[in-house]
Amino acid sequence: MKKNNRFRQGIYRVLYPEKYKGNANNATYRSGWELRMMKFFDLNPNVVEWSSEETIIPYQNPLTGRVSRYFVDFYAKMKTKDGTVKKFLVEVKPYSQTIPPVQKTRKTKTLIRQQAEYIKNQAKWQAATQWCAKHNSQFVILTEKQIGI
Repeated sequence: MKKNNRFRQGIYRVLYPEKYKGNANNATYRSGWELRMMKFFDLNPNVVEWSSEETIIPYQNPLTGRVSRYFVDFYAKMKTKDGTVKKFLVEVKPYSQTIPPVQKTRKTKTLIRQQAEYIKNQAKWQAATQWCAKHNSQFVILTEKQIGI
C-alpha cells in the first residue's frame, strides 16, 4: 500500500530558528516528503542555514509565454565531509514527475495535464540551474528514491 503524500500539509515548527533564513513561523510544508526534509535540515548539525520557499526565481513559462515566479522548495547551506561549505537549492518531487509522461493508448485529460506540468517544471529547473551557476550554488531534485520513502 502506497502512502498518500499529496495531502499532508501544515506549518513546521522550526526547532532551531537561528538556522532558518526567513520567517521561521511560516515554514510551510506541502507534503510529507517536504516535512521530512524540513526535519532533516533543522536537526542536522551539518546544515548551517536553510529556508523553505524563500528563494524565488523568475522563469519563462513555456505554456503562457509570460514570466512567472518559481518558489524553490528549499535552500540549504551545508558543511561537507571535507569541511567546505556548499549551498544548494532543493526541489522535492515524485520521481514520476521528473520524467516525461508516457502516452499509453489514447491522449487523456490526465496525460495532457501531466505533459503541461512536466514542460513547466523543466523550464523552472532550467532557470534554477542557471541561477545556481551565477550564485555559486547547486540545484538538486530529490525524489522518494533519494529521501528514502
